[in-house]
Amino acid sequence: MAVETNTIMQADLARVRVADFNLQFTGNLQKLTEALGVTRKIPVQEGAALKMLKVTGTLESGNVAEGELIPLSKYQTEEVAVGEVKLNKWRKGTTAEAILKGGYDQAVGATTDKMVKDIQKTIRGDLFTFMGTGTGTATGADMQAALANAWGKLQVLFEDDAVDTVYFLNPMDVSDYLGAAQVSMQTVFGMNYIENFLGLGDVFLNSNVPEGKYYATAKENIVLYYVNVGAGDIKTAFGLTTDETGYIGINEYPDKDTARVIDLVLSGVTFFPERQDGIVVGTIAGA
Repeated sequence: MAVETNTIMQADLARVRVADFNLQFTGNLQKLTEALGVTRKIPVQEGAALKMLKVTGTLESGNVAEGELIPLSKYQTEEVAVGEVKLNKWRKGTTAEAILKGGYDQAVGATTDKMVKDIQKTIRGDLFTFMGTGTGTATGADMQAALANAWGKLQVLFEDDAVDTVYFLNPMDVSDYLGAAQVSMQTVFGMNYIENFLGLGDVFLNSNVPEGKYYATAKENIVLYYVNVGAGDIKTAFGLTTDETGYIGINEYPDKDTARVIDLVLSGVTFFPERQDGIVVGTIAGA
């Protein structure tokens, strides 16, 4: 007997699920780029080198006698290779037994949602690894003084720009303050953040930052590099569902040889601070 026209089939539900996966990930990523103030989103080829700009040089003595030649202070910028943009690949398999036990939505759908969160965690971890390589330093007797000192340093360093500062802290370092203050907190890409914290800038809270430390940089210093998995042969070759950004692609398909449903996910997203000297790795002395 022929199936009635417009009957919703299992394959239709799978397509809806992968589209929702894509929308959930990309939507959260776009909200994060907005919160971080990222305006440069650059598509690159897999394997493209990530290079930080490092400024080196020596300030000569300014104690010059009258009429004597004032010595030149020499500074130079150099590119320091710190890694490359990689196409990350993930795969998840759900057995027929798991589907029979928990149902399709629980066995496949719920585990795919958890997969999204874990991929987000991987991308966040890479950002914090790069932030930890910053060469700027600052400290303060308490949290407010420490953040204010970093704010001052970044204002001087990026003095030709209208600088918006962003900070990354361990939640434990602000828990006492948050317990006594009226603060509105938001969530994006698996991180809590506070807008215009203490009038100094936006603060993101994450346990990847060591307790007692913090990272700070200008929003203009953060660039998003990505491998576009929605363009070219890669989308066709692996039957990926993507959107116009190409940040992530997913394909869900049955593996009949092993009686499993496979989810294949490809993404090459990297948040990257461009200037190494434009990152302050600070210390909260009272923490």
